[in-house]
Amino acid sequence: MDIAGIVDQLVEAPIVPSFTRFGFDVRSRLGHWRELDSYDLHGRSVLLTGATSGLGLAAAEQLARCGAEVILFGRDHAKTMRVRDKLASQTGNDTLRTVIADMGDLDAVRSVAQALIADGRPLHALLHNAGTLSATRQNTADGIEATVASQVVGPFLLTAMLLPVLRSAGPARVVTMASGGMYAAELQANGIEMSSAAYGGTAQYARVKRAQVALNQMWSQRVPQDQIVFHAMHPGWADTPGVEASLPTFRRVLGPALRTPLQGADTLVWLTADDVVLGSTGQFWLDRRIRPIHKLPKTRRSDTPAKREELWQWCCQKSGIDPSG
Repeated sequence: MDIAGIVDQLVEAPIVPSFTRFGFDVRSRLGHWRELDSYDLHGRSVLLTGATSGLGLAAAEQLARCGAEVILFGRDHAKTMRVRDKLASQTGNDTLRTVIADMGDLDAVRSVAQALIADGRPLHALLHNAGTLSATRQNTADGIEATVASQVVGPFLLTAMLLPVLRSAGPARVVTMASGGMYAAELQANGIEMSSAAYGGTAQYARVKRAQVALNQMWSQRVPQDQIVFHAMHPGWADTPGVEASLPTFRRVLGPALRTPLQGADTLVWLTADDVVLGSTGQFWLDRRIRPIHKLPKTRRSDTPAKREELWQWCCQKSGIDPSG
């Protein structure tokens, strides 16, 4: 292992420094780090969910500065249009487009996918970034717990439907913004939705993020690497509107140790821009390096081939689509 790798592992071993601004600051000074502004993404089309605030907004601005045609996927039409116009003005990139839907509304997700397919243009990257943490259990119109619907079933459906337009741009990329919170969660399938009586927003969010990482690897095993690569990552602990609203005590305690939104989004942009990531698929990243998906024996024991297949079939049943069929 080279010096940069040794330094990286020393930062990685204790979780708290690794996930904070300190971890990013140390790693970004290592020799392998390339400035995001140096990437030329003109001619690449990128669909980014959760693009109007926090990590998604930071990623959208950086991708636009690099010249990408960013398709901003947002829930609120007026807000998404305001963000689009502001980013176009700030970056000088007028190729930005918008699509409006709630990722938890499966009919709306289908409509967006159908419109993008009908458009006929290739899609070079699909970035799953939309995510919320709710303190109370809420169901969508499809009868699915809202966190699970918007961050597992909706992305599964959107990915499956957009495989043809991604393949037409191959090698394309699908990147999922997960969370370090998944390290505490066991893999669930039929039990992924917490009951009202047992519901805890943080625990539900962690289950969802564990499922995202497992699904990322399952997609990579089903789709040839020369067509589409699949990667997941986590941003560390970043100071975003979502953290402020959902985890105020956590934010207050860590304060200046939290990463900026752009630092949290850095690896998402890098996975979209750098061609070195085409050399692998199904990986999990933090700060531009591959990381293990388990840190605890109990989560490793839960992550069995049978449980993964159960999760895949559950997603097929809930989304109404079987990508292999």
